[in-house]
Amino acid sequence: TIRPVRRSYYDPSSAPGKGVVWEWENDSGSWTPYDMDVGITIQRAYEKQHPWVDLSAIGFCYVIDFATMGQINRQTQRKRRVRRRLDMVYPLVSGTLPKSQSWPASPGAAAAPPVPACACPQCLLVMSVKATVSAAGPGTATLQPRKALPVPPAAAKAPVLAPGAKVPDGMATVRGSLKPLAAQGGRQQATSTPALSSASPATSPPGAGSTKVSRPGLSTLNRSHLQRLAIAQSRVLIASGVPTVPVKNLTGSSPVNPALAGITGILMSAAGLPVCLTRPPKLVLHPPPVSKSEIQSIPGISHTCRKTTKKQAKKGKTPEEVLKKYLQKVRHPPDEDCTICMERLSAPSGYKGPQPAVKPDLVGKLVKCGHVFHLHCLVAMYNNGNKDGSLQCPTCKTIYGVKTGTQPPGKMEYHIIPHALPGHSDCKTIRIIYNIPPGVQGPEHPNPGKSFTARGFPRHCYLPDSEKGRKVLKLLLVAWDRRLIFAIGTSSTTGESDTVIWNEIHHKTEFGSNLTGHGYPDINYLDNVLAELAAQGITEESLVQEKD
Repeated sequence: TIRPVRRSYYDPSSAPGKGVVWEWENDSGSWTPYDMDVGITIQRAYEKQHPWVDLSAIGFCYVIDFATMGQINRQTQRKRRVRRRLDMVYPLVSGTLPKSQSWPASPGAAAAPPVPACACPQCLLVMSVKATVSAAGPGTATLQPRKALPVPPAAAKAPVLAPGAKVPDGMATVRGSLKPLAAQGGRQQATSTPALSSASPATSPPGAGSTKVSRPGLSTLNRSHLQRLAIAQSRVLIASGVPTVPVKNLTGSSPVNPALAGITGILMSAAGLPVCLTRPPKLVLHPPPVSKSEIQSIPGISHTCRKTTKKQAKKGKTPEEVLKKYLQKVRHPPDEDCTICMERLSAPSGYKGPQPAVKPDLVGKLVKCGHVFHLHCLVAMYNNGNKDGSLQCPTCKTIYGVKTGTQPPGKMEYHIIPHALPGHSDCKTIRIIYNIPPGVQGPEHPNPGKSFTARGFPRHCYLPDSEKGRKVLKLLLVAWDRRLIFAIGTSSTTGESDTVIWNEIHHKTEFGSNLTGHGYPDINYLDNVLAELAAQGITEESLVQEKD
């Protein structure tokens, strides 16, 4: 598969240019970085000393409060912590290195290392390697006794070697310095680092130090030599405290692709950049293969599949008749604003749309929460909604009646598989499979008559097969029947409009990892999803209502 790639440039005055990273705390308590463009927007507002920044302008329904360092979901009012982290400036190196930081031209001319220009870990490590090379001398600074040739000046770009070309001695000097550097860290790696030429003697006769020993080009290095070189460099740099750089495993079963690891390590070392190549954490989306005979139905829940179709709005009742069940008329309105039209309650409604069949100066109070609005505004709000016989207070989100959504038709499957989730080793796993095909939007959707897409289906989600996990599943079945799991809108991940998206009820889509924040272990997930279901009006009482 061939995919296009691109390279983005960020101004040095922006967040990445200054090494600033903004992160949010996920459900497992770890930190996830914002996308680069989102981080730049947050940092810009932070530098201007704004008290908060609204991210809706770039397609996200969040507000970042700098006073509390929190992220607030504008729809659910859920709060998460955020933090500002200062990393090393990007890019790490630009231009040529100054003379004070260049490598010594020869071991005899090596002098004491100058004071580093800065105290960042990157510069400190480079200077420590230089000090080791200067103090060790030619006998110990290289893996094979040889004469150290003059080092070419450092360049802004890493050298590109043609097949058969000799490896520049600057690279060999850096590679040779790994041995004393490992000794400082308390680990000897001499046996892990390969000799570049198998024909070279293990020891040199007297006077060999004055003889130039030719070495082959990179094209003659075999797979095992490159792999051993990469592993040796990784171990030394880890022992020295260098941050690891994960590299995706391209081919084979080694920690990294050997050729990529060897060449990258040599070139970056030659440029004075420490590099440590390690295996990145692996994303585990799905469980091991499960046969049909191993799949079990869930005790206490009938069937293993449920379909949903478009539900028609309740007929025979006007909006005024629906609202009458939830309201009390107010003869003397309080001296405050209607939060729908923002006009005073003592004045007529300021709603300018299609006029409902009620007087604009009538005022009503919702019986559960006690919030007061113009009847004119409430009728208009109901007509602009799903018109399903329910009402949600625009101030406190209290639900009156049975709330339903606009989820398109689809299928929900659920069963038990014989594998345990991380953090739930004492029980099996409930697997949920959602499948919604693309189609045409109905009158309740944002763009009636226009087609919509359904990306990523079937979607697999996971719950522990525990008492609380089965409770969550039963409530999710109610949410599915009420068309509240999905909606049609704009994807916050891809930016695509008129597509099927999640509808504020979070699901775990990673089976054996938690790299994206949508996996396990997560000790708070079941409680969080119960709270999200309750915000949609789905509680244990809903189970009784469904039976009735």
